[in-house]
Amino acid sequence: MEKTLQLGSLVSWLFGFLFLAIGFINTFWGNDAGYGLFIILLSFAYFPPMTAILQEVTGFSIPLAAKTILGLFIIWSALGVAELFDKIDLMLLDF
Repeated sequence: MEKTLQLGSLVSWLFGFLFLAIGFINTFWGNDAGYGLFIILLSFAYFPPMTAILQEVTGFSIPLAAKTILGLFIIWSALGVAELFDKIDLMLLDF
């Protein structure tokens, strides 16, 4: 049971940082600052401390199914609509 919780927490942190990075890339490279900020806000749903704060304050926690659907939406929109790979190329040109 404890290993499952640790693995779930690790996966949650990884997806949180992945979506946070996607949000930052879209905010600072290209012309999608609003979309990037929106993705940054959505990424907070994946960080365990934010989940604990939400649970404590509202008594509500985001179900795993909702996080999965949200994650698929973020990846789909970042790869398809937001042209993530083109923005990564722009970012790499700046470094």
